[in-house]
Amino acid sequence: MRPPEKFEEIINRKKYSTETAELLAGNDHWDGNNFERSGRNCFLYRTPKGAYFEVNLSQWQGEGDSLIPLSEGEAIELFEGMREQRVTFEEAFPGVKVEEA
Repeated sequence: MRPPEKFEEIINRKKYSTETAELLAGNDHWDGNNFERSGRNCFLYRTPKGAYFEVNLSQWQGEGDSLIPLSEGEAIELFEGMREQRVTFEEAFPGVKVEEA
């Protein structure tokens, strides 16, 4: 599945929309046959105001698509595990200090 062009929800009186947010990463890597990962894909976004959220898409009967607001820490953890990062870590998380290991 490709990232959704139009997906929005209002959660706790805040509007999250893929149309206005920046796509940071996803697990939609082309494996030679398709983009799907066992019938499910996840995409990470940041709103213009700096809020993070994930969109989960499913092709499975009985499962719906979902939008989940994330804390910055949760977004970083998700970003680091994503195969298809659309931007650098610094672009995705401005102001977050990265230290040498």
